[in-house]
Amino acid sequence: MLLDGRMAASHARVRAPELTGKGGWLNTGGTALTLADLRGRIVILDFWTFCCVNCLHVLDELRELEEKHRDTVVIIGVHSPKFVHEADHQAVVDAVERYGVHHPVLDDPELATWKQYAVRAWPTLVVIDPEGYVVAQHAGEGHAHALATLVEELEEAHDAKGTLRRGDGPYVAPEPVAGDLRFPGKALLLPDGGFLVSDSTRHQLVEFAADGETVVRRVGTGERGLVDGPAATAAFSEPQGLALLPDGTVIVADTVNHALRAYDPATGAVTTVAGTGKQWWQGSPTDGPAREVDLSSPWDVAWFDGRVWIAMAGVHQLWTYDPEAGTVRVAAGTTNEGLVDGPAAEAWFAQPSGLAASADGERLWLADSETSALRWVDREGTVRTAVGAGLFDFGHRDGDAAQALLQHPLGVTALPDGSVAVSDTYNHALRRYDPATGEVSTLATDLREPSDAVLVGEDIVVVESARHRLTRLRLPEEAVRVESVAHRTRREATEIAPGALRLDVVFQAPAGQKLDTRYGPSTRLLVSSTPPELLAEGAGKGTDLSRELRLADGVIEGVLHVSAMAASCDDDPENEYPACHVHQQDWGVPVRVAPGGADRLPLVLAGLDG
Repeated sequence: MLLDGRMAASHARVRAPELTGKGGWLNTGGTALTLADLRGRIVILDFWTFCCVNCLHVLDELRELEEKHRDTVVIIGVHSPKFVHEADHQAVVDAVERYGVHHPVLDDPELATWKQYAVRAWPTLVVIDPEGYVVAQHAGEGHAHALATLVEELEEAHDAKGTLRRGDGPYVAPEPVAGDLRFPGKALLLPDGGFLVSDSTRHQLVEFAADGETVVRRVGTGERGLVDGPAATAAFSEPQGLALLPDGTVIVADTVNHALRAYDPATGAVTTVAGTGKQWWQGSPTDGPAREVDLSSPWDVAWFDGRVWIAMAGVHQLWTYDPEAGTVRVAAGTTNEGLVDGPAAEAWFAQPSGLAASADGERLWLADSETSALRWVDREGTVRTAVGAGLFDFGHRDGDAAQALLQHPLGVTALPDGSVAVSDTYNHALRRYDPATGEVSTLATDLREPSDAVLVGEDIVVVESARHRLTRLRLPEEAVRVESVAHRTRREATEIAPGALRLDVVFQAPAGQKLDTRYGPSTRLLVSSTPPELLAEGAGKGTDLSRELRLADGVIEGVLHVSAMAASCDDDPENEYPACHVHQQDWGVPVRVAPGGADRLPLVLAGLDG
């Protein structure tokens, strides 16, 4: 449902519910905050969870706003977990440091505040005015411009009313911690026997000697930036994946810079080889000269079939970079988030985060983190799943791959016998899948958020990201016995009536903008379900943000997957080249069919009350 202009001013003002969460507060020096403490300030609640790449994008979008309006705006992160591991308080503490969150965070492991604000999706932003009323809600990413405009309007209005209070916010920075690594991401074995590690939180690469402990060189200033040059002056922003090319060059997935960098171990020089430094949005080019095409959160890279393959976590795709031609292009995936196998152009991924070419060069293994899946692509371009059931099923279960479970794996390592080791990140384990037997086993436990591993002779060196170190293990001959645990993401199901269901995605172009219809429809809607049998009618693509769905008889519960996009441009007749903005969000809505349930499902992409 499209709404032109602002919502009617006659809508009742809604008082913001209190902020509560059993995990307590972070980045406040131990002080518990209340909305009364924040009265007089513009408050932006960011409902996020640290597994979600869209949430990480929003953290980056908010940085400029946070700095520019530091004396009037208080951003509060409300951490609302999806995975079991994300409900662990120490994991939230780690994530806040890992991703450079410089505002207070409420740890809400039981989703108490999430429910009070009727949030349905990660990420969601809620704006509270200085008098304590909710004035805006935005789901998804791409709302930085709208938020900036709204903040300026609120500053002006409440300054005039005398209800705006300026001054320092409640953020208290934690004490810095020393050490050679801080939340490292990926590792690479160099030809001289040493290791190169992406020191993600410190925005550097670190070269270690063969012992994995002696630092040989640090690459990068340690400050966020996109700067080429010698090791001492180059700059990265949360680098992750590393791939060694046949000529000895290392390709670096510079994740938050949305770029690929080339590092020369012989000289220490860093150059940008792909990406513009800007994030890719729907409608942007998907192939062309590598330095002219936007990328989106490249998380890992691997040399396979004569090209660099890129796990493009930000758009749920695989891309390739051809160093000889200097070009990039999409290789697999539709940008829809989910687990769908088949031809590369039709496959769905969900935050692919780890890549490794098989020993025989016939498969590219990938860790598909949000579906807790191990998958592969063959040389013919077909995508298949070895382990994994979908976006909401995860756990720690060994045995037959059809029944085995992982929990948000971030890394894969090809082993010489054709099997693959999986850095099963949220299970704190190293797992193994053997294609010859179709079995999954556990190689090691008691690791702390392993994110990658490197084979060194008969040993395997694991990146223990949350222990800030490399850990060398002997590959065991026998598996470790682990008690099976299965989970399904649990959020309150929405009760819906049998039969017809009207889906309305509510989008309102922010103030000063209008729908961008210059090149055709400015909106897109994609609907599917788990199980697919839940929907008798209404699945598929379209351009209308409203759709009539029909539920099948005999299926009483499932998940509706809704992906929406809307494009808006600044509404200024005098400007020949107005700035344009893309708003997009994916929802996974648990539903239960019951007599007397709702016959309409509204989802807010962007909206204002005022």
